[in-house]
Order: sequence, then structure tokens, then C-alpha cells
Amino acid sequence: MTMETKRHPFEELDARARAVFSHIVDSFMANGNPVGSRTISRSITASPATIRNVMSDLEYLGLLQAPHTSAGRLPTDL
Repeated sequence: MTMETKRHPFEELDARARAVFSHIVDSFMANGNPVGSRTISRSITASPATIRNVMSDLEYLGLLQAPHTSAGRLPTDL
């Protein structure tokens, strides 16, 4: 019998997703406000649409949450 170890969602992220997630966490820690894709696109070489897709993936993994549909994202306790 083999025992499958559960990996933390952060371990499954590629470099772009890690950069987006790190930027969101850093911005949230600095000012406490939700972070939008346009803000991130100014410091990461990717379009706001690409960043929104990455943010959606991070939300699916449970690493981000949105206070409401049109808001930026916030890191979760995970």
C-alpha cells in the first residue's frame, strides 16, 4: 500500500502564478486592500486578462478570495 502525500496548492504553481500571488500578498500586507489585475500588470510582464486568468486559478486552489465580483483579490488564510 502506498501513501499519497498531499501537496500544498502553492507547490503546484508555475513561475507566473507565483509572481502574481506574491504581488497580491505583498500589496495586501502593505495596504490591506484587494488587489486588481491592472495593478499587477504594471509590475509583471503580462496583460490584465492573463493576470485575471491566473487569479482565477489561484482562487480555485483556495489561495485567493474576492470580496465581490468586481473587486480585486485577497489572500486567504491558506
